[in-house]
Amino acid sequence: MIRFQQVSLMRGIKPLLDNVDVTLNPGDKIGLIGANGAGKSSLFGLLRGELHADLGDIDFPSKWRMAYVAQETPALDRPAIEYAIDGDVTLRRLEEELAFLESEPESTSNGILIGELYSALADADAYTVRSRAEQLLTGLGFSLAQMEQPVASFSGGWRMRLNLAQALMCPSDLLLLDEPTNHLDLDAIIWLEDWLKRYPGTLIIISHDRDFLDGVVNVIVHIDERKLKRYSGNYSSFERQRSAQLELAAGTLEKQMRQRAHLESFINRFKAQASKARQAQSRMKALAKMEELAPLRAAAEFSFEFRVPLSAPNPLLVMEDVSAGYRTESETSHEVTEKVIVSGINFSLQIGQRIGLLGVNGAGKSTFIKTIAEELKPLRGDAQFGKGLSIGYFAQHQVEMLRHDESPLWHMGKIAPTTREQELRNFLGSFNFNGTMVTSSIKPFSGGEKARLALALIVWQRPNLLLLDEPTNHLDLETREALTMALAQFEGTLVLVSHDRHLLRATTDQFIIVADGKVQPFDGDLDDYKDWLFKTKLAAKNSATDAALPKASSKAKIASAVAPAAPVVDNADRREQKRQEAETRQKLAAQKKPIESRIKRLDEQIAKRTAQKNTVDTRLADPEIYDKDKKKELATLLTDQAFYAKELTQLEAEWLEQQEALEQLGN
Repeated sequence: MIRFQQVSLMRGIKPLLDNVDVTLNPGDKIGLIGANGAGKSSLFGLLRGELHADLGDIDFPSKWRMAYVAQETPALDRPAIEYAIDGDVTLRRLEEELAFLESEPESTSNGILIGELYSALADADAYTVRSRAEQLLTGLGFSLAQMEQPVASFSGGWRMRLNLAQALMCPSDLLLLDEPTNHLDLDAIIWLEDWLKRYPGTLIIISHDRDFLDGVVNVIVHIDERKLKRYSGNYSSFERQRSAQLELAAGTLEKQMRQRAHLESFINRFKAQASKARQAQSRMKALAKMEELAPLRAAAEFSFEFRVPLSAPNPLLVMEDVSAGYRTESETSHEVTEKVIVSGINFSLQIGQRIGLLGVNGAGKSTFIKTIAEELKPLRGDAQFGKGLSIGYFAQHQVEMLRHDESPLWHMGKIAPTTREQELRNFLGSFNFNGTMVTSSIKPFSGGEKARLALALIVWQRPNLLLLDEPTNHLDLETREALTMALAQFEGTLVLVSHDRHLLRATTDQFIIVADGKVQPFDGDLDDYKDWLFKTKLAAKNSATDAALPKASSKAKIASAVAPAAPVVDNADRREQKRQEAETRQKLAAQKKPIESRIKRLDEQIAKRTAQKNTVDTRLADPEIYDKDKKKELATLLTDQAFYAKELTQLEAEWLEQQEALEQLGN
């Protein structure tokens, strides 16, 4: 087990941990959560031995093998698959020892050592290591061809995937993962979630993806107010327990405040009276002994909302037989070449649609969304964009497009040059850019703060079409939840690419899949997509095994032959039935959507009119309103009361009609 005993840690002058005690059991799968800067990564540093506690002890078995993701990736010429296998340091050490002994002159003692090394290599699963590495890399989104490419040829995000592969290749008893989903697409996240569920050791994950935490962990450790608190269950369970604690703490604090007030009142009244002196002294001692309860602080909630969108055309856009991709021009010959990523796109976007884009990494989701955003011109076909279409586009690398030497206020001034500075400051304040942050360079800002600024710039422009490509990268749990709530209430049209399943479920109501160079409706939900992904991965795995056999050693061939991949069993009838059911669900959802939207709008209008009528009723209940000098105000109030009452009657009648229509569809 891992045991923290009275541990305190300072970073510079900032205290991160103060006398913390917590015990983690072998085999626990732990989600480590807390506000940015609370000390999550520093706690990992303590476990890795890179940092040392100022006070207290951290104990876990010395024989435990630890694996974690390296933060740096050297630009090596080494093939990606060999780099991944390097994660198994024991295997690599055995291979080096064997190579050395086999290069030495033959002798009896050498022969014995070589035999022992072959036995140790067998115990280390050396003969299946390549196929295991291929499975890992396939799960993380690498193709067979990419596995043979040098590490130096990959971008930063892909190199981090290679570092993750190294950590997973390493046989370990304790696995530390710091934001492992940051550089992964949804398909890779689903695969990793499944892999981690089967991991037999102790796992500690830092993550801002609540669905990922819910799917993997069975313990939450929360860093709050420099303390560690252990909660049994996944992240959703933690939220329920934390909420109950906050409510209980608020009640306890209120009770203590009442007791203190009562004691202080008694002391003040009777401490000067001789007959009551003893009782007063007794109560003074009780007051001194009373432990000062601090309110259990909930994280300060951050929230924002999208402004009412500009009036939108309908349809917003129409694409007919469009091919999307890239044009490049040779610097020498000036010859233009085209690379088609997605073709045959027939797509129209209607007011109010909320679409989630699905598809494996590299399928063309970003290319498609860039074409909608007019960042890319269609290579073929016709794309018509409605007059009055206003697009808010958040690209995957939106943060990098900001001017890091400028301030948030400067960025706002560029898009709103005629707006008063105070109004821009107030707006930025609603996104938690306060004080000197407003006028400071954003260079030292965290990735989450920069992403928040990029979102603020989009919100200001009142788009009627939002195109969001991985908007939650760098965002913490609190800001992700704020974005989820804001998007759920956004009144315009939405197209979203995200690896955050909670965000997709809460904000979209239909899915489109980009696969095999095509854009098509996806009949099903995210659970159906997960099933589709695993079938796709299994087919890729079978292909990878077949392609790898000629390159493998004879022992590897034998190992592959002993455990062939299970065949995929298709059930055409079941598939057709599922397709028909999904089609029926989709049609029903399409019929329900305008009714549900109208009911939501009616609820808002009824709440607004009810509040207005209550204000008028309260004023009319005041006797002063009937004074002679207030006849004009009284007349206005009576007119308003009649108007609001009539409006409410009509709104409630329509609400009932819409509810009845919705119930009939449900039946």
